[in-house]
Amino acid sequence: MTQLNRAEIDYTRLSFPDVPPDRPFVAINMVMSADGRTVVDGTERGLGSQLDQRLMRELRVHFDVVMNGGATFRASGTSARLNNPDLEQWRVDRGLTPSPIAAVLTRSGNLPPERRFFTDSGFEAIIYLSSAAPEDVRRELESRSRPVVVVPDGNEAAAALDHMRNELGASRVLLEGGATLNGDLIRQGLVDEYFLTLAPRITGGDAAHPAVRWPGDPTASGIKRLQLLHAMPAETGEVFLRYRVDRSED
Repeated sequence: MTQLNRAEIDYTRLSFPDVPPDRPFVAINMVMSADGRTVVDGTERGLGSQLDQRLMRELRVHFDVVMNGGATFRASGTSARLNNPDLEQWRVDRGLTPSPIAAVLTRSGNLPPERRFFTDSGFEAIIYLSSAAPEDVRRELESRSRPVVVVPDGNEAAAALDHMRNELGASRVLLEGGATLNGDLIRQGLVDEYFLTLAPRITGGDAAHPAVRWPGDPTASGIKRLQLLHAMPAETGEVFLRYRVDRSED
């Protein structure tokens, strides 16, 4: 199999379909080991190479908002930083802000204040907090430097997308985990594309850490089908995959 070198894989060259008429275009980006796990020692770090990290940031340039769930925030932090002046200039040249907005969706409101999300003023950020969270938690979050939007219990993710579209003017939203957030939006038919880095690693262990999760056991009727858009084997041993969610059976 021919492997591509680093210079041959460039996510800034990607093109995307038109935005849906009633919501933002939504994509997921995840990295997973060859035995199907997305977490090692509590985070995704250690699975992807430097090339994977570069492509993660190149993919971000196309999006208005980069969103994580609360568990991912606690494990890895949430940041929309590109950490690359050339990528920031790429966005500015197209009339965009230097970095996307960083968003976190949390039911509990348990967001450690030392995370870069709160300490770095170099990018915009927003908190989507479930209405199930206690009032004192909401007030404490509002005392920090980031705006808080309360979203209805049981419909948090979809309501957050509505706010992004109608109040933030977001056309494209990128999800970077975790599995519950990914699963919630996929199950509701609100995800359009799925980017996956398949890492050449076996992690072992007896705990399941899938890229997508929703309640209940898997059933044939619940399977979501994908259409492969690209599969790029790299010299790092990784395979960079891009899928479109198949809507033919919706």
